[in-house]
Amino acid sequence: MAAFHFELVSPERLIFSGEVEQVVVPGSEGVFTVLRNHAPMMSTIRPGVIEVTSATGPSKLFVRGGFADVSEKGLTILAEQAIPVSELDGAKIDADLRAAEEDVEDASTDAARDAATLRADQLRAMRSALQS
Repeated sequence: MAAFHFELVSPERLIFSGEVEQVVVPGSEGVFTVLRNHAPMMSTIRPGVIEVTSATGPSKLFVRGGFADVSEKGLTILAEQAIPVSELDGAKIDADLRAAEEDVEDASTDAARDAATLRADQLRAMRSALQS
């Protein structure tokens, strides 16, 4: 399979930069796969798992959201947060999810309820990443 350049960047650091064979991205309009010579496009990313296939094998990373930019130079993902799926802690996610669900119930304003709902949804996506 032909390789192309892929970069995954979070606010904290450059997480990955290198040649890959394919990347599966959880776009907001649906999951899409990027291969070499993909047509240029931009997409927002929903919380989910990015699957990267390179010469060293497959890897999975959970992203909390962000943007994907496919160009003639390759694929760049700017992620709100990115964590290798192997580093996710199920017990911590479950505890954080319970707290977020309580925050939804206890919210006294629409803004607080929306923020807590978004956090709970992201944690559910993390939980799903562990099960896949």
